[in-house]
Amino acid sequence: MVKRPRPVSNGMNKAIAILSVAALIGAFLVFYNPKPTPSAIKDNSSSSDTIQKWETKTDEQASVTVVVTPIDLSSQSTKWKFNVAMDTHSIELNEDMMESAVLMDEQGREYKPVNWDGPTGGHHLEGVLTFKRVMPSPQSIELKITGVGDVTRSFTWQL
Repeated sequence: MVKRPRPVSNGMNKAIAILSVAALIGAFLVFYNPKPTPSAIKDNSSSSDTIQKWETKTDEQASVTVVVTPIDLSSQSTKWKFNVAMDTHSIELNEDMMESAVLMDEQGREYKPVNWDGPTGGHHLEGVLTFKRVMPSPQSIELKITGVGDVTRSFTWQL
């Protein structure tokens, strides 16, 4: 005589379904931990130490697009950094960014970069251009990049 498994009762099916739903809800609550976005932190904080998101600037001349976004321009930082991306389909991008870039304050004083962390040569380049922090802190700064596509590009931010 072969024993057949006893069918599960309707009450047992409901209990399994309820436990499964409860486990899914519990797992969702455990693993879903929303964190405030940086803008929400900034909006809710009265401190001047919050991270500021700087405007990305774009220059499209001579078949080359140059996009610059400040990464850090805070008065607490010892270095000011800019993400620089260059894109073209027509010329070779082989300029030396250490020679091509200069940071200027509103008084016209020039500051040379201390580091270019990016490639040279090609049609698509992206890297980080670093300067020593300008002291005393100016009200505005201008990043000039010369020679890329044989033109001068100017990017200005109010601090």
